[in-house]
Amino acid sequence: MQNNTIRLGGVPEHFNLPVHLAIEEKKFESRGIKVEWTTFKGGTGQMTKALRNDEVDACILLTEGIIKDIVKGNPSKIISQYITTPLNWGVHSSNNNPIENYKAIFDKKYAISRFGSGSHLMAIVDANSKGHTLTEDQFVIIKNLEGALDSLAKGESDIFYWEKFTTKPYVDSKQLKRLGEYLTPWPCFVIAATDKVLKEQPENIIRMLRTIHDSCDQFMQNENAIAMVSERYKQKITDVERWYHNTGWAMHGWVSDKMIKSIIYHLKLAGIVGKDEFIPDLIWKRDNDKLT
Repeated sequence: MQNNTIRLGGVPEHFNLPVHLAIEEKKFESRGIKVEWTTFKGGTGQMTKALRNDEVDACILLTEGIIKDIVKGNPSKIISQYITTPLNWGVHSSNNNPIENYKAIFDKKYAISRFGSGSHLMAIVDANSKGHTLTEDQFVIIKNLEGALDSLAKGESDIFYWEKFTTKPYVDSKQLKRLGEYLTPWPCFVIAATDKVLKEQPENIIRMLRTIHDSCDQFMQNENAIAMVSERYKQKITDVERWYHNTGWAMHGWVSDKMIKSIIYHLKLAGIVGKDEFIPDLIWKRDNDKLT
C-alpha cells in the first residue's frame, strides 16, 4: 500500500454519495491522495471490527457505535462529524407478524446485524428511554439487511431497527411493516480513523477530510442531488425529498465535546458503558494546519 493511500469504508446507503462523487470525480487525487472505498453491508459493528483488525484506515459510521467501541479498546479516534442531523430509525417487523403496536415490542426477539452495531445499541437505548430493559437472549444476529428480511420472514425474530428511508422500498412492497420510528438524540454519523494512520499519515487524513467536506458542501447545493439519489439508490423521489431536506452534512472537522458527553450519558444510562468505566480520548486533537 502506498503511503498516500487511505482505505475508507462505509455502508451502502445514500448518506455516502458525496464521498462516491468525490472518488468518481478524482477530487482526492487533486489533493495528492488516493482513497480506496470498501462497502460494509454489516454496518457499524462490522466497521469497528475492521478498524481494530487494520483492514481499513478510516470509516464513516454511527456516532454511538464508534464511541462505544473506542471505550471498549478500539485503537481509533473520531476525526470529524459527517452527518450533523439525527438518524431516523424505522422500527420494523415482518408484514406477516401479528404484532401491530410499537408499545408491545419490548419483550420480542430483535434482529441485529451484530452486537455493538447501531441496530443493537438503538434498540437498547430506545427501550431504556421507555422504561424497558432488553436482555441478551432477545437478540438474533442477522449480519445485514438481507439477513434481517430473511429472519423476520421466517419468524426467527420480530423487530428490526434500520434507517427508515433505506427500508422504505421493503415497506412499500409489504415485505416489512413499520411499527414506529426512533430519532437519535444526537448527530448520527462521524468519520473515525485508526491511531496507526493518524500517526503515519496525518497530513493525508486532513487532505481527505477537506475533500469530503468540500464534496458534502457541493452536494447540499446541487440542484440534481435528489434526482441523483433516487436514480442510484432506487428510491421514490418523494421519499428522497423528505430525507434530503432533513439531512445535513458537516463542512468542517469540528466535533462537539458536548455531543460526546451526551452520548456517553445515554450509553451509561442504557448499561452499554459501565457507570464508572474509564473514558479514553475519543476525538483526534490536531493543530491548525494550512493544507489545501
